[in-house]
Order: sequence, then C-alpha cells, then structure tokens
Amino acid sequence: MTGQSILVIDDQPEMRKELSHLLSLGGHTVATASSGPEGLNKFRENDFGLVISEVNLLEMAGIEVLVQLRSISPRIPVIMTEANGTIDNAVKTMQCGASDYILKPFSFEALELAVKRAVGNSKGQAQGRTHDVRNASKTREMITRSSKMHHVLGIAKKVAPSNATVLIQGESGTGKEVLASYIHQHSLLNHKPYVAVNCASLPEALAESELFGHEKGAFTGAANRKLGKFELANHGTIVLDEISEMPLQTQAKLLRIIQERVLDRVGGCKPVPIHVRIIAITNADLKKAVSEGKFREDLFFRINVIPIKIPPLRERREDIAVLANHFLKKYGSENGKRGMTISDKAISILMGLDWKGNVRELENTIHRTVLLSEGNVISPEHLVLGENEEVKSGGIPMGVGLSMREMERKLIFATLDQMNDNRTHAAEMLGISIRTLRNKLREYKEEQTG
Repeated sequence: MTGQSILVIDDQPEMRKELSHLLSLGGHTVATASSGPEGLNKFRENDFGLVISEVNLLEMAGIEVLVQLRSISPRIPVIMTEANGTIDNAVKTMQCGASDYILKPFSFEALELAVKRAVGNSKGQAQGRTHDVRNASKTREMITRSSKMHHVLGIAKKVAPSNATVLIQGESGTGKEVLASYIHQHSLLNHKPYVAVNCASLPEALAESELFGHEKGAFTGAANRKLGKFELANHGTIVLDEISEMPLQTQAKLLRIIQERVLDRVGGCKPVPIHVRIIAITNADLKKAVSEGKFREDLFFRINVIPIKIPPLRERREDIAVLANHFLKKYGSENGKRGMTISDKAISILMGLDWKGNVRELENTIHRTVLLSEGNVISPEHLVLGENEEVKSGGIPMGVGLSMREMERKLIFATLDQMNDNRTHAAEMLGISIRTLRNKLREYKEEQTG
C-alpha cells in the first residue's frame, strides 16, 4: 500500500505524537488536530486519504465529528479510536459511517492493518455511491438481456443529450444510480463534473450548506467560504439520490435553482449563477409524499419532466443469470478465486427467488457465496442466501444435523471472520441491518453467560 495523507484528530498531545510516529513508520504523511473543529477545518482545506479520530473528544464529541466528516466527503475512510471502548460505542460509530473502530493502546502492526483495511475497502466501493465523486459514470455499466431494460436504456439514451431534468424511480437495489451514470456518460456533459448526493445522508442542519455552500462566518465553525455540491457540479450533472428525504425548506431552495438557475450560499449577499443538469432518484411514491405534505407539489412537477421507472429484478428474470455470472467473475477475481463457475441448478434456484432487494441483494448473495465456498463450481448447496431465503443444507459452514438457529449462528460468525469483525460490512454481506446483527450477537452473548 502506498503512503497515505492522514489526518489525526486527538486532544491528547502524547497520543497525537505517538500516532504520528507510528504512521510515519508506515510511510504515511500525517497532519494533526487537537480538537474536532480544528480537524474539520483542516479536512475542508486539504486533501486527505484517511482520518483517524478519537471518540471521546472534549470540545466536540467524536461521533459528531464523524457525522460531519461523512457529510463533507463520504468517500474518505474514517477510523475511530477509543481507550475504554464498549460494544455500543463500536456499533454506534459503524452505524454513523466509520470504516473501523480500534481500541487503545495498539501496536504498529494493528494500526497499519486497520489503515490498509480502511483504504482498501474505500477503494473497493462503487464510486457512484459517494456524493462527491466526479465522472463516476466512466466506471459504471448496465448489464442486461431484458427487453424491459433495453426499453429503459433506449429512453435514457434519447434524452441524455438534452438538459431536461430526469426523475428515475424504482425499488431499492434496481440500479437507479447506475442508470443516472449511464445518462451522464451518453450526454454532451460526459467530460464535465458528475456529482452524486445522497439526500438521506445529509444532516438537516447542514443540508443547505452541503448543497448550496456557505460564506465565511455564516455560522459557528464556518471559517472559510465553502462551495456546495451544486457549484462543484456546475456545467455538469448533479444526481439527487433519495430526493424524497430532502427537507421541505431545502426543497424550496432547490425549486428556485431549477426555475431561475441561481443559488444562494448560506450567509451570501448575492445569487450565484448555476448551470447543471439535474437527475433525481427515488424509491418512494412521490405523489403520495405530495398528498401527505412531505414533498412540494411544485417541485415534483419540476423534476418530473422525463420520468423513467426501472422494473424490479423479479420482472426481468432473464437478467438474473447474466448478473450472477458478472458478480461471480468480479468477486472471484477480487478474492483470488478466478475461474469460478456456477451450475445450471444453482442458477435455477436463483431464478426462482423474489429478490426483494433486487440487483443489490443478488450481488450480496454472490459475494457471500464466493467468500464462503470451496472449489471452483457453485452448486445449489453452496449458495449462502439472506435471512429471508431458505439456506440449503451442506452450505459452508453449515451441515446436516444442525438446527436452523445454529446454522444462522455459524453463518454470522463466519461472515464476521471474513470481514475482519467489521460489523457494518458483515451486516451488508448477510443482507441484514446492523441493528439485527447487533441483536443477534447480544442474544448469543446472553446464551453463553446465562
């Protein structure tokens, strides 16, 4: 791993010195901050590849620092450290977006392993998921044999060269972000900025600052002028993912941008001209949200210029086999298991499932199966399905004679082991929420001590 530019946030001088020394031994460049506000300012002003922050900071809680770091740039991994850690604190930091959580004191080897793991996971994530990635469309591809999807792609390709606002709708996991990237790639703006924003991840108090920017002194902690996502996307494409989660006050400002092509920075004195192509994404029923007063009707009509709806995977089952083989090749290559194949019987089982999580659920299933399977051929007994599907006997690490609860337990611990005890990643691989995983682990602990 090449050296990283790392920001260390810790209010203990000795710990800052020790971390700087250890990280320097690993070939990294280190900057330090003695408080949360100082760290956030340095993070905004510099390009860091990783942040390491203490949980128990005095001036600003480490969790709050983490939340603000994630809102500024979700693609940068953050490792949280703590001297007297608890399971609840570990879970909370991971739920808030931490890449890892390690206890003090730690050795050079443990620290370097955490850094490698965090940076490696960050590089492995799909670029389009982060809300400040430019030109992410160059890495996204639409894989389909479905006539329904070809119809969707045909519409997308026709409208791509225009500046018309597009509203992409569909269930979670159907590929809405990938379609947004596809539209940008086939537009006249494909060499211009591409910025994707997850509206649901924006703290309400910071939403306007993140989207529209702010002037120096606009609020406490605003030490410098900051350009928002719209200005970063100027003359290019901005994708507003989960737009139904945007606060009503922010919706009003978005409406002004669409109508007048200007934006107002928080604390600004004059409007800023803006020219962006807007692609909105939602898995919610916006008409229902309008009727419930949760979404502005005038904004709905403004973004619903070109509506495109992606069909769920159960309505395009011909895509299941080609997608399964694509993910098998991808994760087999990533995990040193090149040349893996999947049997026709296993494909038949996959074709018969409902896939409520759609393409994302199928991808997670193949990823899990690759990690836990032995041999080069995936057979029905090797499939490691999510909690809502039947787990086939003989799959790893389960076997005949085990209760369903014990099979579940073994699968959970095997996945945690494969994910180096990273609960967020393990929950994603298992197809369950972090809360469900936490509750399961608590049950197992109570059974051991009971």
